[in-house]
Formats: sequence, structure tokens, C-alpha cells
Amino acid sequence: MNIHEYQAKAVLAEFGAPVSKGFAAMTPDEAASAAERLPGPLYVVKSQIHAGGRGKGRFEGLGPDSKGGVRLAKSVEEVRQHAEEMLGRVLVTHQTGPKGKQVNRLYIEDGSDIEKEFYLSLLVDRETSRVSVVASTEGGMNIEEVAHDTPEKIHTFSIDPATGVMPHHGRSLAKTLGLTGGLAKEAGVILGQLYAAFVGKDMEMLEINPLIITTDQHLKVLDAKVSFDGNALFRHPDIVTLRDETEEDEKEIEASKYDLSYIALDGEIGCMVNGAGLAMATMDIIKLYGAEPANFLDVGGGAGKEKVTAAFKIITADPNVKGILVNIFGGIMRCDIIAEGVIAAVKEVGLKVPLVVRLEGTNVELGKKIIAESGLNVIAANDLSDGAEKIVKAVRG
Repeated sequence: MNIHEYQAKAVLAEFGAPVSKGFAAMTPDEAASAAERLPGPLYVVKSQIHAGGRGKGRFEGLGPDSKGGVRLAKSVEEVRQHAEEMLGRVLVTHQTGPKGKQVNRLYIEDGSDIEKEFYLSLLVDRETSRVSVVASTEGGMNIEEVAHDTPEKIHTFSIDPATGVMPHHGRSLAKTLGLTGGLAKEAGVILGQLYAAFVGKDMEMLEINPLIITTDQHLKVLDAKVSFDGNALFRHPDIVTLRDETEEDEKEIEASKYDLSYIALDGEIGCMVNGAGLAMATMDIIKLYGAEPANFLDVGGGAGKEKVTAAFKIITADPNVKGILVNIFGGIMRCDIIAEGVIAAVKEVGLKVPLVVRLEGTNVELGKKIIAESGLNVIAANDLSDGAEKIVKAVRG
């Protein structure tokens, strides 16, 4: 689960991390009121969407020369003007894709005098089962560009969960960022605060870009992007309340109600598969035959009829889907249960696009028989390659 920048900063502030004072705003009046509560004279008006690159983004309808989604203001009235121009408009960044995201919230923050910018993030390293710290002197830039152009400027080290943050971790971070004296000490303190927040709130990723040195020689978290482990949210009801469903795909929200692993994509072939690895292989082979998958959907190893029916409904709710490929390997999941679920879903929501079903494994013959005797216009496939070829051919004519 992702949250907005202002929410992330509030969480980090609970652990003592140094952040600027600011307030969320949903209307131009609230934005002006927020600015009046800040010391000024410089204010920052930040669009709140679940995507990066806001400062370099562009608003639809304002032309290519319009200001981005992060703007400076030198008066309360200028804050109001920016808010009127930004709220309700679609902001397009390199992370939103061409469709962009509508800005429904702003964060009005006290301006900071910046001397230097750094990059700092914490994430789970699955290879070492530790939290990895990624740091770079190239702050304020897309870390992907830094990794591509100057990979030597990115440094990583891991923190053993048995010990947590130790003094040598702080020294490593300070050395990486070229900090000495008081700033080096602050780096160690901030790393401890961020690590405590990361572990304490079951985060998956915590990105500070940029971490800055202010002109009065202190470190400050100027931006924050946080995502949480969805499997651990039951331990954090306070975090669950921060969820903004307007930032999420409606189909993904519906899938989460049935514990389905679903991610919407931009293609035309809907996929219903059991097992993440098989789902990835199915998506790959669809691309091999010249089409694009419309989704990643893993119904899981033990899905029942209700779950399969829900999955099928979610796929058919996507207007971009021009054909559906069901690819099931019956292990724990029985092929006859899948067949019954598909038939129940088709009868309930109808079938307006080609449907190819490939079944293999437990009760496969019974599953094929159920589909064959259903009277539905379903195309049977013998294997994965055959299924992908048939659905692409059916869609492409």
C-alpha cells in the first residue's frame, strides 16, 4: 500500500525524523489557510499523487510551458492561485504514464533553503533477508538515471535485523555522502530514525529524495515516498486509515476483497492464471505471439468457485480486454472447480469476447468435460503455446 508524501512525513515525524512544517489542502481556501499558518516567506505547493516526477510533470490543458506539480510561492495569494490551477487537473509525469493522475490533494509546506541534495532509501533485500540502505550524492534526480549514467555514485550496505542500526552504519552513510562533523552525526541519527520507522511500520520501501543540507547546516527530509507490506497491514490500523482508494485502480481494489493478486496493464488479452510464475510465463508468451496482456492475475493455489467467478468478473470489467486466456495447472487447484467457476461467471456477466481455456493437472478431463457440455462458445487449448496462439488469433481476426 502506498501513501501520500504528507502522510509519509507525518509517519516519519513520529520517529523523530526532521521534516518541514506543512499542511494538507483539498481546496484553494484550505491551501491559503495552510500558508497563513506557516512562517513563510517562501511556500511550496506540492501535488499529492502516488507517482514520482511531479516537479517535472505537466498538467493537461495548460500547455507544454506550464509549471509542474511542485511550485514555489512567495505569498499566500500566490499559493491560492497555484492551488486553483492544480486541483482537479490531471498531472502527467514519467511515472503516471500518458493517462496521468488527477490531483485531488495538495501539500502546502514551509520553504527550505537548500545547500546540497542527497538520495537515501531503505528497502528489503530478499537475497540477504536484510534491510538495504541505498545512498547517493546525486539527490533530486531520478535514481534510475543515476544508476544508468553514473552507477559508481550509488552505494549500498545492509543492516542486520539482529543488531539494527550500529554506529558503523552511520559512519558508512556519512562517508558515502561526504559529511563530516555535526552533519555526520546527524546522518547517523536520521538513519536510526528511518530504520526504526521502516521496521516498526512494516514498510516495503522508504525513499527520501532529496535529503538536504540546509544553509544553516542541518539535514532535513525534504520529500518522502513510502510503501507498506500489504500482508502486515493488519498490525497497523493507523496506516490502513491513510489509504487513498482514488489513487488505485478500481479493479485492483475489487480484487483485494477476494485476496486475488491483480495488477492492471495496458494490453488487450485478459489473463486468469493460478501461480505467479505461471502467470508471468503466460504474459510472456502472449507477447511472443504479438499481443499484450491486459493484466496480471493470480487466483492462487486453492481458489474456490466464488473466487474464480470474481476474478472473471474483474477481467471482463476492463473495457480494453478483447479476449481472455484462462491458463490453469491443477495441483491444489482442481480443474473442475476452475471450469465451474468460469461457467458460472460467463452465465452471470455474459461473454462478449473470445475465451480460450487451457487446463492441465488434477481432474483435467472432468474440467474439460464440464466446459465442453456447457454449451458456451469456449475455445479449448491443448497447452500454453496453443492457448496463446489461439487467443491472439481470435482477437486479431
